[in-house]
Amino acid sequence: MSAPAPAPPPAAIDVSALVRTRTRTPEAIAEAAARRPRRPLVAGNGRLMIVAADHPARGSLAVGDRALAMANRAGLLERLCLALSRPGVDGVLASADVLDDLLLLGALDHKVVLGSMNRGGLAGASFELDDRFTGFRPRDLDRLGFDAGKLLLRIDYDDPGSLRTLEAAARAVDEMAERRLPVFVEPFLCRRRADGTLRNDLSAEAVTKSIAIASGLGGSSAYTWLKVPVTENPDDMARVMETSTLPAVLLGGEVGDDQEGAYEKWRGALQLPTVQGLVVGRSLLYPADGDVRAAVDTAVGLL
Repeated sequence: MSAPAPAPPPAAIDVSALVRTRTRTPEAIAEAAARRPRRPLVAGNGRLMIVAADHPARGSLAVGDRALAMANRAGLLERLCLALSRPGVDGVLASADVLDDLLLLGALDHKVVLGSMNRGGLAGASFELDDRFTGFRPRDLDRLGFDAGKLLLRIDYDDPGSLRTLEAAARAVDEMAERRLPVFVEPFLCRRRADGTLRNDLSAEAVTKSIAIASGLGGSSAYTWLKVPVTENPDDMARVMETSTLPAVLLGGEVGDDQEGAYEKWRGALQLPTVQGLVVGRSLLYPADGDVRAAVDTAVGLL
């Protein structure tokens, strides 16, 4: 049997058409969500390849040394549509504004859709660790027929904001479980540098503790997944991932110019029994060489 024909390249984004629809028929977004063909969360080979684009809603627009790389919405949407058109890409993680645009563009048919839930911890803010749930609520995800949610859980033992975030995250896990909706929890232990900026601790001990804390959130873990980074020393991942039996996906994080090094780290960790896939954003959408298609296809090949 011959291989299926590759998907045609996505057309350029017509911003005027999107604005016209939003202005004149805003109900078109809910209508597009209602008729969207869905698929199981896990299908095919049982692995997940999700493209992440929820960074702008937290004011995080930088990619490498480009401070506003993600600020051009048409450019972001074009990159997302290209990534979603590639074989082996299962879906997307984003905030409501981005997912609404993708619904109107018809780019989410037969894709896994993850809604980003807490975006209140704005990048660089003094209240960054008091990460309020300003994005999707569980009932929004249920109403729109989306497939899962994602929440960010950063913990600094010296910042009271972390406790408020921890409690809100636990209640979100409960509400998602009540609706039988999966929720991907992205935990970090972190601390502030002398200049006030946050640093995620990717040591084996810190990632192990963050996984243990995230796994115990709420009254049921039945629908909880983990979204975890690769440790500073990739050789530590096997021991770290023994901390929980929850299914996990690897996050991409900042890759910089060493794209090949990132692929190698992901390749090793993907062999572990609890690791079920990748959720990667900027390093695939804005690769150093500019070739989104090649970056996405290489990441898919790791699965």
